Amino acid sequence: MEMKALIGLLLLAGCHGVSSEIYSLKYTLTASSGVSNFPEFVAVGMLNELQMGCYDTNSQKIELNHSWMDQWARDYPDVLKEITSRAQGYYREMKADIEPLKKHFKQTGGVHTYQCMYFCEWDDEDNATDGYEQYGYDGEDLDMKTWIRIFLPQVEWDEADRAFGGYFTGECVYWLKKYLAYGKSTLQRTERPEVSLLQRSPSSPVVCHSTGFYPDKVVVFWRRDGEELYEHVDHGDVLPNPDGTFQVSVDLDLASVPREDWRRYECVIQLKGIEDIFILLDPALVRTNWGKTGPGRDGGVKSEITTPIIIVCVVLLLAAVAAGVIVYKKRKR
Repeated sequence: MEMKALIGLLLLAGCHGVSSEIYSLKYTLTASSGVSNFPEFVAVGMLNELQMGCYDTNSQKIELNHSWMDQWARDYPDVLKEITSRAQGYYREMKADIEPLKKHFKQTGGVHTYQCMYFCEWDDEDNATDGYEQYGYDGEDLDMKTWIRIFLPQVEWDEADRAFGGYFTGECVYWLKKYLAYGKSTLQRTERPEVSLLQRSPSSPVVCHSTGFYPDKVVVFWRRDGEELYEHVDHGDVLPNPDGTFQVSVDLDLASVPREDWRRYECVIQLKGIEDIFILLDPALVRTNWGKTGPGRDGGVKSEITTPIIIVCVVLLLAAVAAGVIVYKKRKR
């Protein structure tokens, strides 16, 4: 079974839009062997790529990450106990499974990791659901045929597969919706992005960098004279920020475009819940770390004072060296 991509940008008939929201729930379980100073088993629960809680064999309990998860635990204490018991059971099973895996791959000692992931998602517009499981060993995907050959006869796997199919569209989605209800203020909020135009060097592409936005369903693109550009454009991945928001960059190569034509270009940012943002490609707005004009890294404008400061620093440095030489000669005498 191949690892599925989570959620991409929504592109319909060449037109951009951010309409329905797709929510996901993921559990990642990791058992290890031969790893010092690290728990033998770690289980992490993620809601829309936001960590909800974590269990490990060192603490032997589930640590919750948000106040709304604390409230969920107060409302469902028995479920929290059951999940803790499940994690302990998974630990015993996965720890035991490492030996058959080592035998299959003709390994003896060394460091080894065995991972299992359960994933389900729900579309709030058409109520569609999906889900799957994925296994990994020593950092590589473990295809299901190999997994079945090591652990289960085909008949038993067919029965387990049917049971898991019901789990992904039933229990998993049920709790996904429950968690969403508790974390609504966090997970169903909208945060407007901060947008900057960046350029590393005169020959580098101009980067439209958007950061601090939420949710991660964003569309960013360049256009010229109102028409979207597809050539000389490089779309980066949407990446998480430490505070739970996201960032993305889209590069535009302007190597063959005269500087006086830059104003024909603009960066467009579309995020559900806010009006579209348009940033005109004005050379004066481009933040650089080169040249004497244009905003600098800190957003301030570089000026002609930079060179005199450097000259003064060099003169002071030479004076200090000369003074050191004089002192050294006096001490020697």
